[in-house]
Amino acid sequence: MNNFSFFKGGRALYCLIFLGFIMSFPPLLAKNHARQSNFFFQLHKVQGTVTDGIDPLPGVTIAVKNKKNNAVISDYSGQFSVICSPYDTLAVSYIGFKTKLVPIQGRSVVDIVLDYTTTTLQEVRVNAGYYTVKESERTGSIARITSKDIETQPVTNVLATMQGRMAGVSVTQTTGVPGGGFEIKIRGQNSLRPDANQPLYIIDGVPYASDPIGYNQTSSTYPSVTSPLNSINPDSIESLEILKDADATSIYGSRGANGVVLITTKKGKSGKTTFNLTASTGAGTVTKFMKLMNTEQYLAMRKQAFVNDGLQDYNSWDYDINGTWDQNRYTDWQKELIGGTSQINDLQGTVSGGSESTQFLLSGSYHTETTVFPGDFLYKKGGSQLSINHHSLDNKFKFNFSAGYNLQDNDQPAFDFTYDARSLPPNAPALYDANGNLNWENGTWDNPLRNLNAKFESKTKDLVVNAVLSYEIIPNLILKGNFGYTDLSTKESRTAPSTVFNPAYNISSANSSIFLNDTDRSSWIIEPQISWNKNIGDGKLDVLLGSTFQSQTTSRLYQSGKGFSSNSLIYNLGAANIVTVLLNDETQYKYQAFFGRVNYNWKQKYILNVTARRDGSSRFGSGNQFANFGAIGAAWLFSNASFLKNNSWLSFGKIRASYGTTGNDQIGDYQFLNTYSITGVSYNGIIGLQPSRLYNADFGWETNKKLEAAIELGFLQDRIFTTLAWYQNRSSNQLVGIPLPGTTGFTSLQSNLDATVQNTGLELTLRTLNFSTKNFSWTTNFNLTFSKNKLLDFPGLESSTYSQKYRIGQPLNIALLYKYKGINSSTGVYEFEDLNNDGRISFPEDRQLTADLNPKYYGGLQNQLGFKNWKLDFLFQFVNQKNRTYGMGFSGQMSNENSRAVNSWQQTGDTGPYQTYTTGENSAAVTAYNLHSESDASVVDASYVRLKNIALSYDLPLSLKETNCKLMLQAQNLLTFTNYKDGDPEFTISGYLPPLKVITVGVQLTF
Repeated sequence: MNNFSFFKGGRALYCLIFLGFIMSFPPLLAKNHARQSNFFFQLHKVQGTVTDGIDPLPGVTIAVKNKKNNAVISDYSGQFSVICSPYDTLAVSYIGFKTKLVPIQGRSVVDIVLDYTTTTLQEVRVNAGYYTVKESERTGSIARITSKDIETQPVTNVLATMQGRMAGVSVTQTTGVPGGGFEIKIRGQNSLRPDANQPLYIIDGVPYASDPIGYNQTSSTYPSVTSPLNSINPDSIESLEILKDADATSIYGSRGANGVVLITTKKGKSGKTTFNLTASTGAGTVTKFMKLMNTEQYLAMRKQAFVNDGLQDYNSWDYDINGTWDQNRYTDWQKELIGGTSQINDLQGTVSGGSESTQFLLSGSYHTETTVFPGDFLYKKGGSQLSINHHSLDNKFKFNFSAGYNLQDNDQPAFDFTYDARSLPPNAPALYDANGNLNWENGTWDNPLRNLNAKFESKTKDLVVNAVLSYEIIPNLILKGNFGYTDLSTKESRTAPSTVFNPAYNISSANSSIFLNDTDRSSWIIEPQISWNKNIGDGKLDVLLGSTFQSQTTSRLYQSGKGFSSNSLIYNLGAANIVTVLLNDETQYKYQAFFGRVNYNWKQKYILNVTARRDGSSRFGSGNQFANFGAIGAAWLFSNASFLKNNSWLSFGKIRASYGTTGNDQIGDYQFLNTYSITGVSYNGIIGLQPSRLYNADFGWETNKKLEAAIELGFLQDRIFTTLAWYQNRSSNQLVGIPLPGTTGFTSLQSNLDATVQNTGLELTLRTLNFSTKNFSWTTNFNLTFSKNKLLDFPGLESSTYSQKYRIGQPLNIALLYKYKGINSSTGVYEFEDLNNDGRISFPEDRQLTADLNPKYYGGLQNQLGFKNWKLDFLFQFVNQKNRTYGMGFSGQMSNENSRAVNSWQQTGDTGPYQTYTTGENSAAVTAYNLHSESDASVVDASYVRLKNIALSYDLPLSLKETNCKLMLQAQNLLTFTNYKDGDPEFTISGYLPPLKVITVGVQLTF
C-alpha cells in the first residue's frame, strides 16, 4: 500500500481497512452503577487504564478506599470505570504488585502504573512438566520465554523464537528455504551419534516426536529434511520452558538426556468474549552476499592462468575467454539466482472468553511465503487451535482440553541455486533468449534455470490432542489423568524430468525420474497421576506419583520411478518403466514408566526436591529394557534468613545445586533384532530376502550424569536480578554402531561403546529494570554462555574406524586438518607440514591438526522500552566461533570464486595468501588447492553480532470503547556485524541458501 488515508469515521475505520476486513458493529457501552451512599458529595465518574509500565494489566481490583461494594475489575485492555466522589482515593491491588493508593483530586481520567512487589518475578509459577513451581522455590535449571517474546518475532518455526534468548540453549538455522529446519543443542552435544542429541518436546503434556519426517532423496535442499516442528504455530504458544539440569529433567528419565522443551499453548480467560485479528505482510532477502569478481577481474585471472601454465592457445571449451561468450557482459549471479524477494503474509484470528468456571479459546492462522529463487514457488501453512477449560463450582473437578490441527503445503525447486550463484563466470550467457525461452547459447553452458523444471512438493497434516482430568478426592489429595494423541502424515515428491538437461545432450523422458515419500506417524499416551501436599511442622510436603504408557507407530514408503513416455506423466508411477520400492516398513515403539517426586520446603528457606523414574523401552532386548533414573536438588533461600530479613539492598538470594541421571534410547526401533529386507531381485519369479542387521540384545541405555550449582541474586527490590550457574554433564555407554569388516557382510553392529563425553559450562543471566515511570519504562535482559565439549575417554580409539574423527581431550565437533606453512615463493604453490617426514603430504598421517568448531561463548542482549503508546523491543545475538571458509584455496580454474583471490602469486618472489592461478594443467597447484581446503588455513573467525530481532509497535488511540488497535513493525536478522567473508556466519555450509532477513508490517485489532 503506497498511500495511506484517514477517513472521517475515525482512525478505527482506517485500522479495519488496513486489516482487510469489512465489518461494522455498534460501540460497546460499559455501564457502571454505584450506590450513592454519601449525600454530601456529588457522584463522580473516573475512568483510566492500569499498566505495569509497559503492558496493560487485566483483572486488577480498583476500589474506593474505606467504602464497600464499589470495587471494579479492569478489563482485558487494563481499562476501568468507577463511580465515586471527586475527593475519594482509589485503592488499586493486583497479585504480584504493590497496592497503590491514588487520590482522585477531581480528575475524571486517571492512568495508573503499578510497581512489582519485591519477589514478583520469583512468585511466577513456571511449568516443570508434571508439576508447576514458583521461580523462587525451584531447585532446577529452567529457562523460560513467554508469548510477549514470541509475538515480536516474524518467524514460522518454534525453535527460531529461542535464538539468543536463553542461556545454555544454542539454536542454529540450517537453511533459508521456506519450511526449513533448525538445530538445537541444550548444554552441548552428549552423544557421539549426531541424530541422538535432540531434546524431548512436550506440547500441553503430549510428547511430540521431532524425528525428521522427510527423506533425503525427496527433500528440497540439503541439509534441510522436512521437520515436523514447522507444523507448530509460534503464535499459538503461551510459554516455552527449557528444562536443563538433572533436577528438572530426570523426572522424564530416558527422554531427558538432551533437555526437555515444554510448549504450553494459549488458553481462554474468564470475562467477556474477546476477538483478536492480526494481519501482517513483509519481505525476506538474503542477509549477506559473498564479494565476487567482476568480468574484468575474472577474465584477467583466467588469462593469467594460461600464462602461468605455459599454454599459448585457449581450448575450444574455454567459452568464457576464447571469444565464444561476450567478453564485456557482466551478470551479478547472486542477485539473479538468490537475490529475489520472498513475499510473506500472515493472518491470525482468535476468539476467547468464558465464565468463571468455563473458559474457551478458538484460533486460526494462515501463512504464505514465496522464495528468493527465480520462479513461482509457494510455501503455505495454516491451522487451528481449540482450548476448553472447566472446573466445578466447588473447584474439585477440573477438565482441560486442547487440540491443534495444522497443514503445510510446500512447493519449492528441487535444487538450490546458491552454488551456481557463487560459481558461475560473470560473463556467462543470458538466462533467456530473444523469444523468452531458456538460453542454451548453442549448447555451450548448462542454464541454471533448467532446475526450475525439477520440483519438490510436500504436504503435511498434523494433529495434536490433549485432555487432562483431575479430581480432588479429599483436601490436598488430587487424582489426575493426562491423555494425548498425535497423528502426523506427510507426502513428498521430488522430480528430475529430462528438461533439466541441456537439449544438446538429446536426453528424452525415458531418463526422467521421480522419488516419492509417504510417511505416517501416530502415537497415544496415558499418564495417571496422584499428588498430595500437606503442611508438616514448619514446612510443606509435596508428593507426586505417576506412570506413563505410550505407543507410537510409524509407517514409511519410499519409492522411485524412472523412464516415462512423457514428462507430463512423471507423477504417475504406473507410467514408469522402472519402479523401485526403496523402503517399505512399519515400526512400533512402546514405552512405559513409573515416576515420582517428593518436595519439602522448610520455613521458605530450605528446599529439598527428589525425583525418580523407572523407564521401559521396546528399543532394547530382553533383560535391558528397564532402567532407573533419578536426581536430587536442594536450595537455600538465604535472603529469608533472619540476618538478612531487613536488608535494604539484597531483596532475594538463593543457592541451589542438583545431581542426577537421565538416559537416552534414541537409536531407532528393532536395532537389537535380526532383521531382513527385500532384495528387489527376482529369482524364478520370487523376490528374495536378505539380512539387514545383526542380532545383539546385550546393549542397554546410554546414561547421562548431570551436576549443577547456581546462585541467584536480586538487588534493590529485584530491579537487578542475576543468576550464575555452573554445570557438568557426562554421557557414557554410548549407543553407536560398532564398525565391522566388510567381509562380514555388515557395516556395523549396534552396541554400547565405552566412551565418555563431557559438557561443562558457565551460564550468566542478568535482568535489570532501568526505568519504570508512568510514561516511560526500560528493561534489559542479558544472557551469556561459556561451553566446553570434550571426549574424555574412548578405549581403543587409535585402532578403531573412529580414529580419524575424534581425539581424546578434544570436542566431538572438530576438524582434522593439514598444517599450512604458506606459499612457496618459487613455485607459487601452497605448502604444508610433513608431520611424519616421509617426503610427501599424505592422509591420514599428515592431517592431524585439530580445530575446535564449537562456539566458545554465545548469548544475547535484549532491551524492552515503552513510552506512552509506543513500545520498542530489540535483541542482539552474539556468537564467538570458528568455522570453515570456502573459496580461499583459489586455483584459478573456471569458477567465479572470491574476489580476495585477485592479487595472488604471479612470479618468483611473490608472497601472499593465494597461490598461482592454474587452468588445471598444473597438477601440483590443483593438489595443493585441495589440501588447502582441508588445512588450518580454511578455518577462520566466524564470530558475529546480529540484530536478531527488532519490534516497534504503537497502540493507536481509538474512539471506540473497549477496542484496541496496534500497528507493528518487526524485523528478523536485520543487521549482521562479522569478519566472516563467505556469506552468512550463522550458516557456513557452502553452496546452500543461508537464513533470510525478514521485515514485516502488521496491524492487530482487539475488541
